[in-house]
Amino acid sequence: MKEFLAVEDFKNAGAWQASIAELIATFAFVFLGAGSVVTAVQYLGAGELTATGLLLIALAHGLSIALLVAAVARFSGGHINPAVTVAAVVTRRMGLVKGGMYVVAQLAGAAAGALLLMVVIPDAFEGTLGAHGLGNQINASTGLLVEAVLTFFLVFVIFATAMDPKGPANLAPIAIGLVVLVDAIVGVTLTGASMNPARSFGPALAVGQWADHWVYWVGPIMGGIVAAVLYEVVFLRWHQETA
Repeated sequence: MKEFLAVEDFKNAGAWQASIAELIATFAFVFLGAGSVVTAVQYLGAGELTATGLLLIALAHGLSIALLVAAVARFSGGHINPAVTVAAVVTRRMGLVKGGMYVVAQLAGAAAGALLLMVVIPDAFEGTLGAHGLGNQINASTGLLVEAVLTFFLVFVIFATAMDPKGPANLAPIAIGLVVLVDAIVGVTLTGASMNPARSFGPALAVGQWADHWVYWVGPIMGGIVAAVLYEVVFLRWHQETA
């Protein structure tokens, strides 16, 4: 287990390298993910989300996260998500200082990705730039539950494949990409299927859309912590104690 504070991480070149990897990966994820929403809604759906557009959005998020996790996992573990980082800190798989470095890098990358998307997409097609919002007849408490449950699935898969020492780490990028894909198919019309505070933060900052933004922080972080602690207690520590 990692020392909780681990202040020395702030002076560690490896921690900075990992944080830069997180920044680049989150930048790419937001640019591609939010870009897929703009393409699906504005170019393919004439302002409305169609079934084809929904599949495009889910595929873009799932495939891009799989590729980016594979690309940066050896440097940073491929979190690309503050909810994953918080779960790792809570279970002491990384120190608080390094976790904070990751989150700052992820938010900076997300903001840069969304702002670049604003630059390259014509004004007429910007819309909300893929910013997350609650669907029709979905209130904040329901949205909170949806985001918590979707992120629970995501973080559980991450711990089972990428963080469990005996997990199939070579399959982790594929598994993580697939769970993001199927979560998106279910959740896009309900909450936008964020599962990632950074993915929500970047476009919200770019277009100034902050309605119910807290849902996209509290829901994913809450679901991620529950999944991580459950996996640690039931499938790692309990297994070790009874082996």
